[in-house]
Amino acid sequence: MNTSTGRKPAKTCYEHIGGKLGQLLLEQFVEKGWIAKENPVDRNYYITEKGQEEFTKMGLDLSQIKTE
Repeated sequence: MNTSTGRKPAKTCYEHIGGKLGQLLLEQFVEKGWIAKENPVDRNYYITEKGQEEFTKMGLDLSQIKTE
């Protein structure tokens, strides 16, 4: 981290946002109901209907995400 400018790192893990920023984003998306799990023990999340609306409002093209 460059402490002289106060910038905070936005780490990546492969091609994904990682680190604390990734964790905070995940927590907010879950709290806002934009993503959820079918079952608490599931590893993966899915985008909810509310999430589809909100991410689209943000200008994200969700068609780029493959359907499983």
